[in-house]
Amino acid sequence: MKFGSHTIIADHSFALLVEDEKGSKGLLSNKQFSKGDVISPFYAREVLHAPTYLTVQLSDREHILLGPEFLQYVNHSCDPSAFFDTTEMKLIALKDLQPGDPITFFYPSTEWKMDRAFECLCGAPSCIGKIQGAFYLTSAQHQHYKLNKYILHKIQESNAGKQSV
Repeated sequence: MKFGSHTIIADHSFALLVEDEKGSKGLLSNKQFSKGDVISPFYAREVLHAPTYLTVQLSDREHILLGPEFLQYVNHSCDPSAFFDTTEMKLIALKDLQPGDPITFFYPSTEWKMDRAFECLCGAPSCIGKIQGAFYLTSAQHQHYKLNKYILHKIQESNAGKQSV
């Protein structure tokens, strides 16, 4: 079945798993959400000790594969519509979403140093270019984005190390 220029792969009540003509998969909102709404709870399907391109980071040695599994298709954007709150284990809307809007998150919001860096093609006016983790962001970028508690802790730790030098 088609949804605009996308082929619907699966309907997960609040989100459609879609594929574009290039074969890229993503999630589109299937209902209206207001900023601050819980889009979906999530859980750790598996805990790994090192990052992969599919994990979300909880600590230095805890990287989770998301459950439900289709949440792995929440793609990156430098102008994200959602945030993985890894304390409450909830995917939260960062802005109002309408049916058909992409559900995206800012990868460095949960990743200190990513397994695989990439050149961002999100097209947002605020696009930061190379995506490689929060470690590589400027202080202004840290302040611009909503970041999980682990990343905030790593920033404080990093800043304390710079001050003691």
